[in-house]
Amino acid sequence: MKLFIASDLHGSVTATQAMLARFEASNADHLILLGDLLNHGPRNAIPDGYNPVETAEALNAYSKQIIAVRGNCDSEVDQALLQFPITASYAHVLLPQMRLFLTHGHIYHPQQLPLLQCNDALVFGHSHIPVAEYRDDILLFNPGSTTIPRSDIRSSYGLITATECQVRALDNDELLLSCSIRHTI
Repeated sequence: MKLFIASDLHGSVTATQAMLARFEASNADHLILLGDLLNHGPRNAIPDGYNPVETAEALNAYSKQIIAVRGNCDSEVDQALLQFPITASYAHVLLPQMRLFLTHGHIYHPQQLPLLQCNDALVFGHSHIPVAEYRDDILLFNPGSTTIPRSDIRSSYGLITATECQVRALDNDELLLSCSIRHTI
């Protein structure tokens, strides 16, 4: 199974369309969205291509493949535009080799972990800064932001397979970070 991970779209239809094209090309089984989908948020500048309605329409075309969690900029009004649920603050995805705890990152994050077991993964967004590393036997994975990258990092997305997690550049698909998945016997 291959999972495509994106976060912090912030209503940019331009970035969302680029991300969806990468999703199509990846042949991933599911599109995981880690929140902050439609609203730019009060601390962010309005991004290029800001159009929440068109962003929602673009995402709705993939609603059967989407697993999403709520970000701190998402609201019940946003849910009214989307054909897939976004109101849960976290979700679990069980893979044969590990459990993924999906969250936006404003409640649970590397400094405030949920209850996880050895070799589980915290998959989060919010910081707009990519991460792909193990810390104390927990995989920390953040795909960065498709729309408003921070810390001199380019717009990015993530992929998780049975053997590896990757952060890739949205513009040219360049590998930015990777981490091998640990397997327990």
